[in-house]
Amino acid sequence: MNIAQATSILHITDLHVLPKTGDTLLGIDTEDYFKRVLAAAHEHYGKFDLILASGDLAQQPCIASYQRIHKIFSHYQTKTVCFPGNHDDYSLMTWLLNKDRISCDKQTIFKNWQIICLNSKKPNDAGGKLASHEIDFLKICLKQNTKPNLMISVHHHCIPSNSEWLDTMLIENSVEFFECLSPYPEVKLVVTGHIHQAMESQRQKLTLLSTPSTCFQFKPNCKDFTLDSIMPGYRVIQLFDDGQFKSQVHRLPGIQGELENCHNGYH
Repeated sequence: MNIAQATSILHITDLHVLPKTGDTLLGIDTEDYFKRVLAAAHEHYGKFDLILASGDLAQQPCIASYQRIHKIFSHYQTKTVCFPGNHDDYSLMTWLLNKDRISCDKQTIFKNWQIICLNSKKPNDAGGKLASHEIDFLKICLKQNTKPNLMISVHHHCIPSNSEWLDTMLIENSVEFFECLSPYPEVKLVVTGHIHQAMESQRQKLTLLSTPSTCFQFKPNCKDFTLDSIMPGYRVIQLFDDGQFKSQVHRLPGIQGELENCHNGYH
C-alpha cells in the first residue's frame, strides 16, 4: 500500500450542537467539544479529502444550530458530507447544510471508491429504520456502481452493541439491509454512529465500524443508560486504490470531569 494513494476521511458523529452557543447538555458544552475534536484531528493529520458527519448534528434542531455547524465546518475548506440522525431535522439540514463545500450528498465518488450515505431516521422515534425509498436508493447505487470498492455510512448501528438499552434502537430492518449488500463483495465497510462509542466487528468479509461521539460517551456493555467519562473522539479512515483500508480512533486527552451523572437518558 502506498500511503500517497490513500483517500483520507475524517468521520465524526453525534455532535448534539445546542440552539445557543455555551448551552450544555449533561454538563457538556457540546459545541465546544465539536470544535476541539475538529481542531485536534486537523492538527494531527492535516487536511482531509472528506469530512463525514453521520448524524445527530443538532440536539434540538433549529436554524441557528445548523448555521453555526455550517460556519464551523466552513473554516476547514474541505468537502463535508452531512446526513441525519434521529435528533436531526433533515429538511433544515438540506436547506442550511447544502452550500459551499458542505452538502447532504448521498453519493460521493473518488477514484476507486464510492461512498453511499443512508438516512436511518425513523419518524417520531429514536430507533432506526431504512425506509423503502432508502432501500430502493441503495439497490440502485449498488446495481449501477462503476467503482471497484464501496463504503456505506448510516447513523444508526446495524448490529448489536451489547448494550441492551442501545440495541432497542438498532436499524429494525438490518436483515434486509445486509441482504441488499450480500451479492456485492465490493462493499468493504459500513460506518455508523449513534452509540457514542467505538466498535469494530466483522460480518463475513464486511467490516463494521462505529465512532465515538464528539461530545459525551455511553459506557459499553450496559443494560441501562450509562455515561462514560472517557473523552470524545473521531475516526480516521484511509481508503487505498487497491481496495484495502485502514482505520484508527483518536480521542482528546483527559477525562470529562464536568459530565453530569444521569440515569434517565437525555432529551
